[in-house]
Amino acid sequence: MNTWKALIPLAGVAIVASLTTASAQGTIKIGELNSYKGAPAFLDPYKRGIELAVEEINAAGGVLGKKLEFVIRDDGATPGDAVRVAEELVTREGTNLIAGTFFSNVGLAVTEFAGKKQVFFLAAEPLTDKITWQNGNKFTYRLRSSTYMQVAMLMPDIVAAKKKRWALVYPNFEYGQSAVENFKAMLKKQQPDVEFVTEQAPPLGKVDAGAIAQAIDDAKPDAIFNVLFGPDLSKFVREGNTRDTFKNRFVASLLSGEPEYLDPLKDEAPVGWVVTGYPWYAINTPEHKKFLDAYQKKFNDYPRLGSLVGYVIVKSMAAGITKAGSTDTAKVVAAFNGLKVDSPFGPFTYRGSDHQATMGAYVGKIAMKDGKPIMVDFKYVDGADVLPSDDEVKKLRPAE
Repeated sequence: MNTWKALIPLAGVAIVASLTTASAQGTIKIGELNSYKGAPAFLDPYKRGIELAVEEINAAGGVLGKKLEFVIRDDGATPGDAVRVAEELVTREGTNLIAGTFFSNVGLAVTEFAGKKQVFFLAAEPLTDKITWQNGNKFTYRLRSSTYMQVAMLMPDIVAAKKKRWALVYPNFEYGQSAVENFKAMLKKQQPDVEFVTEQAPPLGKVDAGAIAQAIDDAKPDAIFNVLFGPDLSKFVREGNTRDTFKNRFVASLLSGEPEYLDPLKDEAPVGWVVTGYPWYAINTPEHKKFLDAYQKKFNDYPRLGSLVGYVIVKSMAAGITKAGSTDTAKVVAAFNGLKVDSPFGPFTYRGSDHQATMGAYVGKIAMKDGKPIMVDFKYVDGADVLPSDDEVKKLRPAE
């Protein structure tokens, strides 16, 4: 996912300063790097999730009897800057455990760094499949559901729609390309006569929404698969609504039910789209209620998906170190193989075969309630139910 320069706030450079004080022997330091200035809508809530989880863990006695600290840095939203920052976290801060990243191309660069430098890396948000498959390595694990997983979660609704002519809209970088590649392969397998009548792939942050809407109307598709997010999504939705681009067309859209991207649409939200997302206001499990109450009490605000991801990144690192009984790289790498973690979405596991977490996502439809966009008719899809088997993964992942 790349960066929108126009949206860079000056705040957020020094993040969670209280958690990054000079380390004594009684602390466990974890390096965290992310595109805080490049993607604030997701990552401002994400750093709040980190703060909440660190506070909870330290109040309960820390990890291995030591205080947990996250040393947080901005990665510049570019692969080159991210590798430099990762190197600084390892050499200057003295941590062999790092986590984070948002954009897929940045996550891939840090994945390569981790493999070369033999540093443990827990990828938080980058969704490209390559992190755990084609470019995967022994030292890298990933938390969030990948593009393959999220497309697979949408596929039952997509197949049930029985639409033949599809328009594809996606940002032209690793995340968007990966999502569309998966979509084409999965739908072709289920529906061999499908046609992809137009592909609109603008650079991230440079959407010409009018031209895209016109191209879609000219192609006369029955359905649209959208992968745009953030400000690009808002522009596309606004223009599509104006031109009736979505009228009488089935639309499936990745990530569009996440509060970070759905809430800014306000009354322009496209009712009826099938999406992956996070209906925080209607998840009634005990695990989620506990998280929601704690988050709202601390921040007087509702959580976004980023909040949950940041929270679970910390919980995962703490669980891995506890299982390892050490911060030694090799021991933590081994501990994450089959590691079980409790989360607001319920328990999940980090798979040994491809280092992918089985934490799932919610699939539902966009609707309006009291003038605000929400998700309805949603269900939680466990990541374990859509991932390929261990034998299939062997064909996708380099031998170690």
